[in-house]
Amino acid sequence: MKFKTFFKQHLVWLGLLVVLLPLLIILYVQYHSLAKLGETLPAARKVAFDRRLKTVASEVSAYYRETALRSLAVPAEVFDPKMAKDWPALDAAVKRHYEQQPAEGVRYYFATVVSENGKERVLSMYDTRDGAMLEGMITDKGWAAFAASAPWITLMRKGKHFPLAPDALFLADNDPDHPVIVKPITDDSSQIIGVAGLLIDKAYFKETYLPRIIRAAAQTFFPGEEQANLILAAYDEAGGVVAATEPLTQEGAEVKVPLQFPFPRWHLGVQSRGPTQDQLGRRQLVLGLSLTALMTLIIVGGLVFALRAAAREMKLSQMKTDFVSNVSHELRTPLSSIRVFGEFQRLGRVKDPSKVREYGEYIETESRRLTQLINNILDFSRIESGQKTYRFVRADVREIVDETLRTFAVRLQQSGFAVTVEAPEQELPPAVVDPEAVGQVIVNLLDNAVKYSGAAREIIVRVGEQDGHVTVEVSDQGVGIPAEEQAKIFERFHRVSTGLVHDVKGSGLGLSLVKHIIEAHGGKVTLQSELGRGSAFTVHLPVWREASAAADACQPQPSLQPGEIGHG
Repeated sequence: MKFKTFFKQHLVWLGLLVVLLPLLIILYVQYHSLAKLGETLPAARKVAFDRRLKTVASEVSAYYRETALRSLAVPAEVFDPKMAKDWPALDAAVKRHYEQQPAEGVRYYFATVVSENGKERVLSMYDTRDGAMLEGMITDKGWAAFAASAPWITLMRKGKHFPLAPDALFLADNDPDHPVIVKPITDDSSQIIGVAGLLIDKAYFKETYLPRIIRAAAQTFFPGEEQANLILAAYDEAGGVVAATEPLTQEGAEVKVPLQFPFPRWHLGVQSRGPTQDQLGRRQLVLGLSLTALMTLIIVGGLVFALRAAAREMKLSQMKTDFVSNVSHELRTPLSSIRVFGEFQRLGRVKDPSKVREYGEYIETESRRLTQLINNILDFSRIESGQKTYRFVRADVREIVDETLRTFAVRLQQSGFAVTVEAPEQELPPAVVDPEAVGQVIVNLLDNAVKYSGAAREIIVRVGEQDGHVTVEVSDQGVGIPAEEQAKIFERFHRVSTGLVHDVKGSGLGLSLVKHIIEAHGGKVTLQSELGRGSAFTVHLPVWREASAAADACQPQPSLQPGEIGHG
């Protein structure tokens, strides 16, 4: 039984928990999936960018390799040891060979020859710009070429056989300003007989070749939207930007790859014009999670709404069931009393005139009680259907209170209650009210006080004026109302679920009607109550001032008959 009660009271939360747990699990899994995806997509894009940049870097390397292999295929006769003593002949042979080679990207060609005794070595350099032959070791370029040839000359002097592949090339970049590519020349026995080489035109590489290759790479490897959103750049050994498809918006590249040959300390890089790939990944994660969370919240909100509606309907259904039960009890009690006293008089068992009057008073009191209950039900029905109307007149609220107490006096006496009326000596201002409706309010408040007074038998009715309102307070010394229930007792069918209040039978309509009637008059109802120390209900009715003000306060309905004001 306790479990059933608990289930009914917490149906919404139980239902929400049943649905929310799977949703939270789905949200958790979705979070991890999106987080993984948020990491994977930028990583995948970086891998793709890395591969494309490496392809561009390999094209740069291939260009210089092909140029070096073609131009450094110097005939073996050029490296005849006799040439070491015949410089003019050596220069002529070197010039004759290199004049036939394309010079784009190459600043100088050279050849190094060693004499028969190995003690003399000659460097012959060819200037690609004017075709002049330079005296090699006099210039810094010559020293760079000599330094690049030195290791191979040393091997040659020792007579070492050094098998080399036909396409073997070696990079010497000890001098950053003059990078050198060398090709050792060997005879049929794999013995080194000389060194051919070239000095790369670094200015051409930086100012012409790199910008051209970057623009071509952007169109070839990063077409369409990617090209519009990405910037390709080249960086030197110090990390400085030497070429870019457009000015960079931020420092550093998202992806960098080395150029390898012939500038292994230079890099190609790519970066986004706007947010980086990591930032885009995080944005996608946040967006995906936000949409998932929003969808979850919408689902949860819909479920909460549906469950609350279902719970409300169940609660309302239970309230209606209790209402029928309580109303049946409320109707049965006065009817039973009326029937018993009526039978006594019909059977002639009561002879004493005072007893006849007493029984008659009981019958009248119970009839009034029955009439009040029926009126409450009928008024509630009219309010629910929007057909409840009021006839407002200028009236003295104190007179309405006195008249109501007179009609209620018999029941109060029969129940042993003493009623104290407190009112100011001066006359109260009149109010525009429906006297019958206000009388019904006071009756309901008195009836409420009688029901919930417990062992106490004192009710105080106070009439006064406060802040432009005539006030009527009905207070008792009864069981009181819990603080958490005070905001709900004016709801239809509501019954306090705990304490002594719950043990008293009632329809659950009285206070709901009180609130509706007073609000229809432009007033309000307030409550002060403490559990175990009684309750005080106070109605505030606007004071009459002038016809227009009264009409505004009463909210007239133009569709009603003249003199009537409706309130649904």
